[in-house]
Amino acid sequence: MHQSNAAERVTIVTVAYNSSAVLADMLASVPAQTPVVIFDNASQDRPKLRELVAARENKTQLIESDRNLGFGTGCNKGAEAAETEFLLFLNPDTALFPDTLQNLVLAADRRPDISAFNPRILNDDGTSILKRRSDLVPRGAWVPRGELTQDTILPVLSGAAFFVRRADFNAVGGFDTKIFLFFEDDDLSVRLSAARGNLMYVHDAKVSHIGGASSGWSPKSEKLKNWHWGFSQIYTARKHGMRLACLGAVLKTGIRALSPATLLSSKRRLKYAARLRGMAGALRWGGARRIRT
Repeated sequence: MHQSNAAERVTIVTVAYNSSAVLADMLASVPAQTPVVIFDNASQDRPKLRELVAARENKTQLIESDRNLGFGTGCNKGAEAAETEFLLFLNPDTALFPDTLQNLVLAADRRPDISAFNPRILNDDGTSILKRRSDLVPRGAWVPRGELTQDTILPVLSGAAFFVRRADFNAVGGFDTKIFLFFEDDDLSVRLSAARGNLMYVHDAKVSHIGGASSGWSPKSEKLKNWHWGFSQIYTARKHGMRLACLGAVLKTGIRALSPATLLSSKRRLKYAARLRGMAGALRWGGARRIRT
């Protein structure tokens, strides 16, 4: 299969939130013939995003939201604008290699029984970003530690570079819009695996993790992120009937909150207090309580 044919069969979907500084590098790595949909979650740097989109002309679409709808909802709305066979949900702080899309499409064509794929996501130091386990799947399905050297079945996929057939993504309803942030990729992985087929790591398809997207530490952002971490951890476990996972998550977080390291650190106290409040919110209401940003 010619590389250009593969590039035309994929739409890149990315969710931006004040991401223009890293998004430029990601867009520069995308083949010219590959469509890109950017969903902007009420970023303050939107004028810069518009400049980046204009530079790619008609192959890039920017969907602008006047409020932050969260990662999963942003992905879903971006996917609605796609018309290609495949979708690659890609974080703004990543970049493709020249043959990434070709190798992902080749893997999908070879394995129609696989519903979704992760490429090899590489940090600057050569280590890989890989999800080996999740509380939403049995321990027997977890992948042991150690470098993967070949294509491997995975229990869940990372949302940083999530490659999926658009038909399969639509068939399971996409990302759960009740999840604002965190664990949405675990939830989607479990639903895809159950309904459409196994999940796979593709060793020859590489994506670099650029990094540098952090906006710095602040009490407000840390409270927000950790509230959603706690909420989503409990929400997804309850959704999939994992009562022991709920109990284990609460106990583990409580123990960490009371540890000497936490009691001596204001940042750690803030972190775990916010997580416990998020967990309490999920346990109390069971639905999706949203904190707007």
